[in-house]
Amino acid sequence: MQAISAQRLISLASDTETRPTPAMRQAMAQAEVGDEQRNEDPTINRLQERVAALLGKEAALWFPTGTMCNLVSVKVHTRPGDAVIAESMAHVIRAESGGAALVSGVLIEPIATSRGIFGAAQLTEALARLRTLPSPYGPQPRLVCVEQTHNFGGGSIWSLAELGDVSAVARSQGLAMHMDGARLLNACVASGVAAAEFGKHVDSVWLDFTKGLGAPIGAVLAGSKPFIAEARRYKHLFGGAMRQAGIAAAGCLYALDHHVERLADDHANARILAQALAAMPGVAIRTPQPETNIVFFDVRGTRVANDVFVSQLAKRNVRVSAVSGMIRAVTHLDVSRAEVETAIAAISEVLR
Repeated sequence: MQAISAQRLISLASDTETRPTPAMRQAMAQAEVGDEQRNEDPTINRLQERVAALLGKEAALWFPTGTMCNLVSVKVHTRPGDAVIAESMAHVIRAESGGAALVSGVLIEPIATSRGIFGAAQLTEALARLRTLPSPYGPQPRLVCVEQTHNFGGGSIWSLAELGDVSAVARSQGLAMHMDGARLLNACVASGVAAAEFGKHVDSVWLDFTKGLGAPIGAVLAGSKPFIAEARRYKHLFGGAMRQAGIAAAGCLYALDHHVERLADDHANARILAQALAAMPGVAIRTPQPETNIVFFDVRGTRVANDVFVSQLAKRNVRVSAVSGMIRAVTHLDVSRAEVETAIAAISEVLR
């Protein structure tokens, strides 16, 4: 136990806990800056142009956080009293403090799934539920939200076929499609599908830089020019406009140049962790073959309560998180292969 305790904190709680590398910090320190709110920050502008091209959209807009990207997107796409359809464990429902309801006055129609991915038939059924009563009694469905990858679905990937089928139904019914692309590049690296190919099936999509890409601040939302023009208004209204934000944008540009392909390392580390957990008696793995970098598991079969396991593991300088009755471990830039092995040893020790 002494050898394990001597290690620095190995945080598998979330890939949001990545820290900027020394080279990224240097790029940020040297960034050319201006007033972002006036569209005069050259580094922000370069980032926006690059992300728009990457996602196959006309325009893009910098935001401090991905949650604000979702908040603004729902606001632009909907009117108060409309219905938004999303998977039941989607971030926009479970992890944004009810922002869509508070700010946009919308109702959420959830679709329950096993891995966060719903199909065309399930979307059709959700629309039928909303339209059980004739107008004007029911809410007007206006927007479909998908999450790529799906966090609480275990880092699951929407395939092009699955996304295309859902998009076809949505568009045939006059609904907008929005993608929470917080971990979109994880899906791209794992599937070999370009981000713009996924982007073709949605009206708006954003990319987060503070997860596996390792930047400290920033997300960029992309869509049509009219959509982004309206999004800019709400960004200002919600306090998202910034001044010399190029310092942060430089970290995001560095991440695009240096931290995308290496996401495959995180996926490989997640598989190693899942395989080791599966070999431990009494441990139940919800994601025995992780599609990307997220592993969900349950240790209650070992007669150790999940909360006790989390606290005892923390004493050994390994951090995981309790989510929805299970334990989540997320691999990322700040966790090496050797540290995954150290975490596995600590887990085994706690369960013994």
